[in-house]
Amino acid sequence: MRQDLEPFNEPIFVTRPIVPNLDNYRNRLESVWEKKWFTNNGEQHQLLEKKLQQYLGVSNISLFNNGTIALITACRSLRLSGEVITTPFTFAATPHVLTWNNIRPIFCDIEEKSLNIDADKLESLITSDTTGIMPVHVFGMPCDTGKIQKIADEYGLKIIYDAAHAFGTKVDNTGIGNFGDITMFSFHATKQFHTAEGGALAFREPSLKKRVDLLKNFGIKSEDEVIMPGINGKMNELQAALGLEVLEYLDDEREKRKRLFEHYREYLKNIYGVICLETGRNVYSNYQYFVIRIEKEKFGKSRDEVHEKFKRYNIFSRKYFYPLCSDYACYKQLPSSSQNNLQVANKIIHEVLCLPLYGDLQLDDINKICAILSSFSNN
Repeated sequence: MRQDLEPFNEPIFVTRPIVPNLDNYRNRLESVWEKKWFTNNGEQHQLLEKKLQQYLGVSNISLFNNGTIALITACRSLRLSGEVITTPFTFAATPHVLTWNNIRPIFCDIEEKSLNIDADKLESLITSDTTGIMPVHVFGMPCDTGKIQKIADEYGLKIIYDAAHAFGTKVDNTGIGNFGDITMFSFHATKQFHTAEGGALAFREPSLKKRVDLLKNFGIKSEDEVIMPGINGKMNELQAALGLEVLEYLDDEREKRKRLFEHYREYLKNIYGVICLETGRNVYSNYQYFVIRIEKEKFGKSRDEVHEKFKRYNIFSRKYFYPLCSDYACYKQLPSSSQNNLQVANKIIHEVLCLPLYGDLQLDDINKICAILSSFSNN
């Protein structure tokens, strides 16, 4: 360990949640306490739903207790069955929601530049059992929505986008929740906008709003009528109240992250063997993560070595998304999980590393993280 690069005094994690003013949050909770209305579409829930519909620029939105339940409900609302094509380079929830709906996940390889599902490889995976496509806007980078929609239209498939990382992202000034049939957002505390736990579905078709809202509330139509087998996916008032407070900080948080993101990129652009993930053309990024790839042959150390060495300096990066979902014991037996089918994903999974990025970091922190990373290189 170089003497001029001492470890951080406090742990530097890959992300930190927005923590709103406690007194302001308490004031919202006083209203909840006064009304004694803690869940089931209360005042805070209704207000947050309205504000998020406006913020995201979507036609319809439905709030959930978490993103996974939202995705499970999305599959059921579109009556998906058989097989759905998705990416292996994602969080476990993405393929798991398919399995929970008795749907077989079919893994498609990814693009090396964007790390998103490779739309050019979708058609070869479509069979008579395919009913949908579930792409992921990985790290907030938008998928090739135009190409994916064209394929879906040609084969009569539904599209559910997993936008867990893409809250607030826009493409050509269009909110990311306006593509496909349904888009899921996660409001987990690791996300830029959060309700501690939570999520939402956004969709253009008005009739889906009624169906989704029924499904997330046990299928209850009225006091005397249950019309479908639903689930309990409702967001409660404590979550909604927190979200309303966090929303007030969001634009400022994005600007802070943008500044740090650009500083990272400027510092690292000349380090041999380090590739920075770009934000994409015509994309209004939310700067959810700062992602690099470590090319071992050029940098002189592997991603795993860098990840471990960072810990000695009190820096906790993340090897998102290692291992690939296709390597899980529950999926690796699938034909689509073969390495031959997922050549890019199997390469990328050993190179990607998320570096710390959140608004409370300082430029000096970024300088030190980059200097430490540079010191690992053999060049």
